[in-house]
Amino acid sequence: MTNKILQLDFSNTEIAFKAKTNSELRTSYFLFKAIGMNWLVKMGTPLIETAFALHLPIKSLIKHTVYQQFVGGENISECEKAIDTLNKYHIGTILDYSVEGKEAESDFENTCNETIDTIHKAKGNNKIPFCVFKVTGLARLALLEKINSNINLTENEIIEFEKVKARIEKICNTAFENNVKIFIDAEETWIQNPIDQMATEMMVKFNKNEAIVYNTIQLYRHDRLAYLKDSFNHAVANNYFLGIKLVRGAYMEKERARAAELNYNDPIQINKENTDNDYDHALRFCLENINKISICAGTHNEKSSTTLAQMMLDNNIEINDKRIYFSQLYGMSDNLSYNLANAGYNVTKYLPYGPVKDVMPYLFRRAAENTSVKGQTGRELNLILKEKARRAL
Repeated sequence: MTNKILQLDFSNTEIAFKAKTNSELRTSYFLFKAIGMNWLVKMGTPLIETAFALHLPIKSLIKHTVYQQFVGGENISECEKAIDTLNKYHIGTILDYSVEGKEAESDFENTCNETIDTIHKAKGNNKIPFCVFKVTGLARLALLEKINSNINLTENEIIEFEKVKARIEKICNTAFENNVKIFIDAEETWIQNPIDQMATEMMVKFNKNEAIVYNTIQLYRHDRLAYLKDSFNHAVANNYFLGIKLVRGAYMEKERARAAELNYNDPIQINKENTDNDYDHALRFCLENINKISICAGTHNEKSSTTLAQMMLDNNIEINDKRIYFSQLYGMSDNLSYNLANAGYNVTKYLPYGPVKDVMPYLFRRAAENTSVKGQTGRELNLILKEKARRAL
């Protein structure tokens, strides 16, 4: 055991909220208060969708409330303010074009081009250490599901899938040529196999000298720790660097419901304790093999953040080692992001952007996640209340 003492205090709200004015702090309080009401989230989603369908003037209301809390802007240019504010406090930005639920080839091409624009924005820009994309922004969900199920594709679907792979390679090649690291996000289990396969192919091709392409592993799946170890063995055998973003996961309730409905084995851990154990085990495995693995710990969990920081200390790894990043979502867990950055660790925030109406599916999903993750909203509210009391004094 180490005798070294870790100096981190995630309860320091003065550091956590130093980028927020009193007015912004009040707005955050009321938003998290609303998000904590499960019935309001469930009612609000169809009401907002209906309002957009009826062309009611609600865009301004959304943009100055929930959108302002969790989204950087409607385009890359509008994200500049958030990027500069985060950079002021030594936090990097991950530009995330968060338009979901599209099905047309023109939309997929637009998302591909937009992702490439984020790479060009990040080139040589230390404010933006990573870019990111979701494969469902580039491909039809039904196509990926069919491939995942090992169902033979039609001739037209084969051509369609070749276009998907071409988009992904175009993005990863652009990242490689511009020396910009890029994440491929994880998605639902019933489409994840082809995503993993394509991510591995891109790592084999572009990670020969360092990790440029990163795959994402969701540890709320009970098979993912084994998958991480298999991925490492594949990287060693094929002589490339493994890029991994570790997260707990974002689709738990949907996964459980589908498994029950279709009567197959639930892919999710039986309890949160198992998820937490696998997450921390994955962190330990990555650090034990840090000469071959670069990681981003995407977590809002204080204990896991402390665990990783302690492991770095125990293994004499510099706190600003570029192979290790912490990451949280914009608008959430500022007590982790700002305190870690203040202590000198590499920290990034996922900064979603996109047109208000097109980003609503992302915001609905985030609101649902906040209500389902035990204690998340309560933690945010308690920290805000603590800071408001501190400022009042």
